[in-house]
Amino acid sequence: MLLKVKEVSELTGVSIRTLHHYDDIGLLVPDQVTEAGYRLYSDENLADLQQVLFFRELGFSLKHIKELLSSPTFKRLEALELQRDMLVQKKSQLERMLATIDRTIQSEKGENIMTNEEKFKGFDFAKNPYEEEAKARWGKKAVEQTNSQFTKEIQEDMNRIYYKLADIRHLEADSIEAQEAIEEWFLLLNRIGSYSLDAFKGLGEMYVADERFTKNIDQFGEGLARFMRDAMNVYVDQQ
Repeated sequence: MLLKVKEVSELTGVSIRTLHHYDDIGLLVPDQVTEAGYRLYSDENLADLQQVLFFRELGFSLKHIKELLSSPTFKRLEALELQRDMLVQKKSQLERMLATIDRTIQSEKGENIMTNEEKFKGFDFAKNPYEEEAKARWGKKAVEQTNSQFTKEIQEDMNRIYYKLADIRHLEADSIEAQEAIEEWFLLLNRIGSYSLDAFKGLGEMYVADERFTKNIDQFGEGLARFMRDAMNVYVDQQ
């Protein structure tokens, strides 16, 4: 049975705007489009969307996911097995970080004493092991080609959105223009890393709370950091 984009959004929790964006960039193209322009998604499309969401949760950029899913050697069952292993590893790391947080809270209350080494257990800033595994399974060349184009393209897109937001910062944060631009920012950040809606909202707060963020952003226009924070809050609350 084919589903319309609204039905897919309601089923999966992925916003209609995001599904449209996935179609526009060729990541998730619906099997059919009616003469009236309605996108129709098949069971195969839904299986691909599940793959996208699993890889997103594991920190892959949209470009990397597109490269992997389009690889002629990609196999869904292998991907699911790998994703399960990745999530188990992620769960283990999160459990270590939770233990570190609990001990830190106890330390702040004076209930124990932590060494400096103990304060950083669970943190891992090493190269993404998941990406390395994906390279090995589904094509090192494609992923590395994406990486080689990543920095310049991302920076250009960042600057473009900064200027776009700066030009409309006199509008209300909940205006259509502001919300369309801030969604571009959300999608861009999720090409770089993995940002949940809560994390996105928290990042907006940092834009104002941390003067280093504020100074960097406001070079595109005085008050831009605060405008972005407000627009990000509205965007998250409307999802």
